[in-house]
Amino acid sequence: MVVGVLKMHFRLFGVTSLKEKRKVVKAIIGRVQSNYQAAAAETDLNDRHQSAEVGITIVGNDSRLINARLDKIIDAVESWSLAVITDSEMEIIHF
Repeated sequence: MVVGVLKMHFRLFGVTSLKEKRKVVKAIIGRVQSNYQAAAAETDLNDRHQSAEVGITIVGNDSRLINARLDKIIDAVESWSLAVITDSEMEIIHF
């Protein structure tokens, strides 16, 4: 079993309230979950209006496939222009 974990930090421009932030973060999470069959959740920076952290994970049996899917997720999130990715960390874990 192979588990791919991706953590992304975002900068949200023009967001002035937590309600606006939730709308952007939920849009990112929803698109990732529906388009890439991945688990996703906001994992940190919950009280900051213009920053967010989202964790994404995929489970499978081929590490190259998991790595490619996580790379595609990063590219897709960038192309949606909902927020700017300021940092990302990826880890592939073999069990």
